[in-house]
Amino acid sequence: MDNLSDTLKKLKITAVDRTEDCLEGCLDCLLQALAQNNTETSEKIQGSGILQLFANLLMPQSSCTAKVANIIAEVAKNEFMRIPCVDAGLISPLVQLLNSKDQEVLLQTGRALGNICYDSHSLQAQLINMGVIPTLVKLLGIHCHNAALTEMCLVAFGNLAELESSKEQFASTNIAEELVKLFKKQIEHDKREMIFEVLAPLAENDAIKLQLVEAGLVECLLEIVQQKVDSDKEDDIAELKTASDLMVLLLLGDESMQKLFEGGKGSVFQRVLSWIPSNNHQLQLAGALAIANFARNDGNCIHMVDNGIVEKLMDLLDRHVEDGNVTVQHAALSALRNLAIPVVNKAKMLSAGVTETVLKFLKSEMPPVQFKLLGTLRMLIDAQEAAEQLGKNAKLVERLVEWCEAKDHAGVMGESNRLLSALIRHSKSKDVIKTIVQSGGIKHLVTMATSEHVIMQNEALVALALIAALELGPAEKDLESAKLVQILHRLLADERSAPEIKYNSMVLICALMGSESLYKEVQDLAFLDVVSKLRSHENKSVAQQASLTEQRLTVES
Repeated sequence: MDNLSDTLKKLKITAVDRTEDCLEGCLDCLLQALAQNNTETSEKIQGSGILQLFANLLMPQSSCTAKVANIIAEVAKNEFMRIPCVDAGLISPLVQLLNSKDQEVLLQTGRALGNICYDSHSLQAQLINMGVIPTLVKLLGIHCHNAALTEMCLVAFGNLAELESSKEQFASTNIAEELVKLFKKQIEHDKREMIFEVLAPLAENDAIKLQLVEAGLVECLLEIVQQKVDSDKEDDIAELKTASDLMVLLLLGDESMQKLFEGGKGSVFQRVLSWIPSNNHQLQLAGALAIANFARNDGNCIHMVDNGIVEKLMDLLDRHVEDGNVTVQHAALSALRNLAIPVVNKAKMLSAGVTETVLKFLKSEMPPVQFKLLGTLRMLIDAQEAAEQLGKNAKLVERLVEWCEAKDHAGVMGESNRLLSALIRHSKSKDVIKTIVQSGGIKHLVTMATSEHVIMQNEALVALALIAALELGPAEKDLESAKLVQILHRLLADERSAPEIKYNSMVLICALMGSESLYKEVQDLAFLDVVSKLRSHENKSVAQQASLTEQRLTVES
């Protein structure tokens, strides 16, 4: 280590004199010392103050530049050296060197920048602001035959693509084209995996999704799926998963999805359809998720239902009822839920037997599956007949009441409440109301009327008004113990309540007058005061309903 001290002293002098031969010898000694003991040598370099001189040695025309960059790359492997490298002003000259024609200079410069900025979002953001992304994309295109340089670019892209601020810059380059070109040439699993690691974060950006689709990435992914589908090698299984996951990610963009759908005639869409009946769980999952993504607009949904997709999804679900794969169940139910959104699809899906298939999963204990199951049923029961049939299904109603208490899973709880309310609102059936009363569902509808979401409050109030109008007797006790009248008083007195909430609360008050005990509660709470104030409400419907309610209250008292 003594001759290291000598080398550093000598380097200080030669760095100023710029005697290249002498300089080169010193740099070789440093590289040798770093190879033997990187940490100790780096500490000595930091203590010597030589880093500050390196900025002037990073000259494009100097023969020593690659070695200086290499030394910086080596010392910056140590975390404690990264800030000193920044403080020594090395980033700016290194970024300039990315315009060099010398491949060795480019490689060492890329390594140096990568190591200095490793794990530092603020430094990576600085590089992005200095315009390194277009420069690196250009380098990838020019030096695609140089494996080491290509790898350096990919590592850099992988790090920078994690930053949101990079996506816009990447989108304005031809990165998609370059990566797809590179991907097509790769045979080795490791190299392809490296490209996948760059593609995944980039494909989160909608503009880049479309560019990747236009550059032909989808065809590459489909080819991988075809090659690997029957393999049981670990690497192949992993690659199949990565390729199919990326495929689904590309479909999350509206434009890229529509381009691949091609009116339902697209070869990509047809290939994805063939994944659903496959025996490979990963492909079944990707196929169902892809359909759920294609089913993001009414036109696509209508076309797919007319062309038999529902039967394929039902067959898939049937294969996963007993000890099934939860992710596949969740994905297939998501697809059915989306397909059920257009009005014209509802009756077709009901007659295809979707509700029967979906109800097989009532026993599931997995909240994500429960959530999608509830959403699918709620989308399907706009028709009175369907709502009545489901609303009289005691097993379903009991499960809904149970899930209305799933406090750990707000989504499941919310969907259960909404479905309970929808069964009453769409069926308008006494039998459905009886089933819900017997299963203990009334208290949940009353609680739902206090939800923070206006739409849920409203759905609850309308359902409760129907209960009061059609079947008040059996529900009376439950409505009392759930303190419905007090809640209505609070909703009417609260200035923050939305107009439709005030309106429906007054409709419900009028309907409750048919019950002696509930009406007594209304009288005890001096509703007249609250209601008469609402006669001058700015919303005409609220004001009119306030007058009617006031008349009813006055007449009855």
